[in-house]
Amino acid sequence: MAVDLDAVRTFVAVVETGRFQDAAAELSVTQQAVSKRVAGLERDLAVRLFTRTARGARLTIDGQAFLPHARELLRVAERAVASVLPGTRPLRVDVITSRSGPSGLMRGFHRAHPEIELDVVMLFDIETAVAAVRSGAIDASFRAVAVPGRPLPGDVASARVLDEALQLLTGPAHALADARSVTVAQLAGHRIWMPGIVPGTEWAAYYDDLVAEFGLTIEATGPNFGSDALLDTVADTPALATFMGDRTRLVWPAGYDLRRIPVTGPTPVYPHSLLWRRDNPHPGLAALRAHLAAATAGHGGSGGTWTPRWAAPRRNAVPGPLSGARVRGDGFPGEGPRR
Repeated sequence: MAVDLDAVRTFVAVVETGRFQDAAAELSVTQQAVSKRVAGLERDLAVRLFTRTARGARLTIDGQAFLPHARELLRVAERAVASVLPGTRPLRVDVITSRSGPSGLMRGFHRAHPEIELDVVMLFDIETAVAAVRSGAIDASFRAVAVPGRPLPGDVASARVLDEALQLLTGPAHALADARSVTVAQLAGHRIWMPGIVPGTEWAAYYDDLVAEFGLTIEATGPNFGSDALLDTVADTPALATFMGDRTRLVWPAGYDLRRIPVTGPTPVYPHSLLWRRDNPHPGLAALRAHLAAATAGHGGSGGTWTPRWAAPRRNAVPGPLSGARVRGDGFPGEGPRR
């Protein structure tokens, strides 16, 4: 059933003013127009919405039931219009997780551009993120674009914006706890615990390639109770360590005495890319792309680093708008690297 929004708006105006005549004045139409709109709405709904009295109009039981939904219809319509008016809706960006490197980048963007209203969301899987970018539900998403043979849709652009170096996180009793840095070769034989890696995700593909390349042991066993439980276990278990990104923000009790140790020889870096729809006109998106190009220029991607072969090439070593070159490779669902 099609519902006339003007008729719904008129119905709400009659409710709020209490009289057809007053509703007509508020809407700048004739009283006859108000009566016709209400009658048409009653005909479409097949119910009576008002009972006329000497004092005005009183809602029927059906009218009372319809009123909250009518108001919600008008609110949704207002939001729908606002969502496409240039400069009136927030820039909506998916950062995957709240403590990740992309989340930190967005905090920096917000500080640099407080005039741009911002909505930050966290979507689990990349297929949902790509669909949201294409539909306009979000304006951009940070992802590790992966899996050759599954290209992004032609209307979605992608550019690698940040190579986030991995660090080893250990408790104070770990064999490597006092090292100022460790090589990838030194990690062979050590248990690296990363619960919650989901097979088929983009970050699982990354760590699968890391294990295959350097012969590491990464265990994903056990339930994922979140970062607090992970830190608690690593702090108390000398045989366990975990990976985290160098831009990941974590806070733990001083008694844990956890150590963040740079990994070198080469340094594994996680390749964050920004995805956006090519024809998205939001002015904040252009500002974000320029900000990222300047803020991440020279961070990672230099000699002595490692990324999987499927990682999109980094094209933005100097400040400037991101190129938006199409990346041949799409990612599986994922929340970004576990760290």
